[in-house]
Amino acid sequence: MDSDGAPPDGLFDVPDVAPAPSGGGSLTDAAHRAAPLAVRMRPRTLDELVGQEALLRTGTPLRRMVHGDQSMSLILWGPPGTGKTTLASLVSHQTNRRFVEVSAVSAGVKEVRETLASARRMLAQGGRETVLFVDEVHRFSKAQQDALLPGVENRWVSLIAATTENPHFSVISPLLSRSLLLTLEPLSDDDIATLVERAVADERGLAGAVVLEDEARDHLVRLAGGDARRALTYLEAAAGAAQAQDRDRITIDDAASAVDRAAVRYDRQGDQHYDVTSALIKSIRGSDVDAALHYLARMVEAGEDPKFLARRLMISASEDIGLADPTALQTAVAGAQAVQMIGFPEAALTLSQVVITLALAPKSNAAYKAIAAASADVRAGKAGAVPPALRDAHYAGAKKLGHGHDYKYAHDDPRGVVGQQYAPDEIDGAEYYRPTGRGAEAAYAERVARLREILRDPAERSGD
Repeated sequence: MDSDGAPPDGLFDVPDVAPAPSGGGSLTDAAHRAAPLAVRMRPRTLDELVGQEALLRTGTPLRRMVHGDQSMSLILWGPPGTGKTTLASLVSHQTNRRFVEVSAVSAGVKEVRETLASARRMLAQGGRETVLFVDEVHRFSKAQQDALLPGVENRWVSLIAATTENPHFSVISPLLSRSLLLTLEPLSDDDIATLVERAVADERGLAGAVVLEDEARDHLVRLAGGDARRALTYLEAAAGAAQAQDRDRITIDDAASAVDRAAVRYDRQGDQHYDVTSALIKSIRGSDVDAALHYLARMVEAGEDPKFLARRLMISASEDIGLADPTALQTAVAGAQAVQMIGFPEAALTLSQVVITLALAPKSNAAYKAIAAASADVRAGKAGAVPPALRDAHYAGAKKLGHGHDYKYAHDDPRGVVGQQYAPDEIDGAEYYRPTGRGAEAAYAERVARLREILRDPAERSGD
């Protein structure tokens, strides 16, 4: 879990003491009890850290840095609440290094240079090495990032820079090339559930003073969105709501009231997931834009995976709209790309736009029925030989086999189409695509009829 904000002065030197039981430094008992739950539950060792298994395996650079006490600079890239600040603190404490934190929100070039000079003097005097943690490094200007280079280049400090933005765009190339980039992933629901349950039982947390009901836990996990700090903040608020009413159980209503958001009865692995998804697609198919938006909102508020929603909408664009509005699929694909780049909560706007577009579009399932009919014939064994005129004639000996013989090049005809047999004998004459007269597909219906007339004309095929 990493820190949301910067210290008031933008720069502080963490006292050179081992972590307190809270994992939060030299807090007194009173300060520890007053600290937010997310701070009190900050892991004290790498083994207590939940998630990020790929970074914590034996032999990984992070493990070597901690257990081998190797000096190196790291850039930690990941969403909020995934452990960036915690990792930096653990590196300093478990390697017994001095830990200095700089916030890119308020620190300037002068503070950075003073920190590096202090670290250099300490090294020259035989003192401990310094871990310099720069939170939100993407907020540093180029000049400020340039100021870090001498310290990194000469290893006066072990730099650990945290960012929520792509460092390939937000960190200068010289600094990026001198650092090891580690990508932190959002915590899974199981990871968040583990942290929440640990906080309920642990002496540093709620110490078993309350019981967290399963429904309430699942609701907190959904709302956390992979952010450990957010989950523990919500848990603390829900526990306060329950205890304010002299109850020792946190219910779903406590969880909902604590975060000022109603609990949506929704299970991403159960019936609600499938029922609401089905209702969304059927409402789009039925052109009820209001019902479709309602079901979309239920899924968004319940924390459904936005990529899952985008995939289902792309399928609907082809299955239920097709060529009645050829732009529907383009809109759905563009929406999926935007969702991938944006993420929640803003991605809800994109999904809303796509749902409205699909619900209001003219409908046709002709594309769906066409591939279903063609596949049925293939499964029934109707997959005859490719007509000789269409076979590959580019390799040596192909012409002797009759490949490409009598092939008619469509572009040679002024109409751009010429009558000849394209389908195998077994399905020659089959009509899989049956366009409707709705929307833009009405024009396709006329064109398909004319094309079939030319393609299947016996006189055209014989060349008479």
